[in-house]
Amino acid sequence: MPFGCLTLGEKKDYNSPSEVTDKYDLGQVVKSEEFCEIFRAKDRTTLKMYTCKKFLKRDGRKVRKAAKNEILILKMVKHHNILQLVDVFETRKEYFLFLELATGREVFDWILDQGYYSERDTSNVIRQVLEAVAYLHSLRIVHRNIKLENLVYYNRLKHSKIVISDFHLAKLENGLIKEPCGTPEYLAPEVVGRQRYGRPVDCWAIGVVMYVLLSGNPPFYDETDDDDYDNHDKNLFRKILAGDYEFDSPYWDDISDSAKSLVASLMEVDQDQRLTAQEAINHEWISGNAASDKNIKDGVCAQIEKNFAKAKWKKAVRVTTLMKRLRAPDQSDSGASSPALGASGGPVTPSNTPIPAAATPEAPRGLTEALGQSESRPEQGVASARCNGEIAAAPQSAVQASEQQKD
Repeated sequence: MPFGCLTLGEKKDYNSPSEVTDKYDLGQVVKSEEFCEIFRAKDRTTLKMYTCKKFLKRDGRKVRKAAKNEILILKMVKHHNILQLVDVFETRKEYFLFLELATGREVFDWILDQGYYSERDTSNVIRQVLEAVAYLHSLRIVHRNIKLENLVYYNRLKHSKIVISDFHLAKLENGLIKEPCGTPEYLAPEVVGRQRYGRPVDCWAIGVVMYVLLSGNPPFYDETDDDDYDNHDKNLFRKILAGDYEFDSPYWDDISDSAKSLVASLMEVDQDQRLTAQEAINHEWISGNAASDKNIKDGVCAQIEKNFAKAKWKKAVRVTTLMKRLRAPDQSDSGASSPALGASGGPVTPSNTPIPAAATPEAPRGLTEALGQSESRPEQGVASARCNGEIAAAPQSAVQASEQQKD
């Protein structure tokens, strides 16, 4: 029987809290996310360490739905480059998910620690990500949040594998998807443009990851004031929609044409022309000998330290602006229109409960008014101050609305 499916009148069998604590020793909270708290947990019998995600049912329907969705997806997958679900408990008040624990470093930290770093190292990272994503896509699962923060080394051994984590936005592709979600700098044009989308969005995000790993720079970035996130996102979305990025000198001077070709094929604005994950695996830069072994560490690390260690771009990714938290009232299920925000007399929270405009700092005009969409869902990544900047994307008309405000 599928998880959470009960016939009318059937009594639900819940785990008792003691079943969880008898089997696992739960440590302190190490991280709080949008819908859950994350713990380190130790199996009392084997002493093996795991990651535990705890969802509180009292936090609302969206939290319960997010937990069920992640359980559903993770029960479907088994791949050496994906953190595996180990155990699930449902009590009357909570969901507990126990997953493999990755003890290695984030990719950035690994690069900075290397004495020698080349395209071949990047190719090895991207190949593993592509293999995991190709596997997901074979199951018609769209991850929807591929980004550097979700790529980690499984352990600290020299030849550790890369693993993909964080499946709370993952979705089964039963027909094209319309709910915009993700992290701004990794959003594909079809998501920003409020078009229906599917598996190609993951391939675009892998292209963004590859661009960063080869140059130390993000492909789309707006040099606005550090605290001006609203204009940053507006200009960022405009560039993404146009595919406005360059292989600029001197950062790309030593990068092979084959690498540039793969980046361009993954970051193809037309999703129908974009390489699939499997096609990218077969590209000569991944499966052949086209990746250069020239040491590019100095140039890449210098840009990583400039753009990321100082948290300039990372801050723009992670910090949630008011604009990203505002939701419009429920709209009809019609697709890509851009309804205005004012139907309820003011902005609304992710739960679609109107709040007085006076209680909210002034939101940017244009983009905020264009951000209306249907009922918020957990898989849409409705942002809060705790969710690493994952947002519902602005529609294509947001850029136009912003320009009209100036007239």
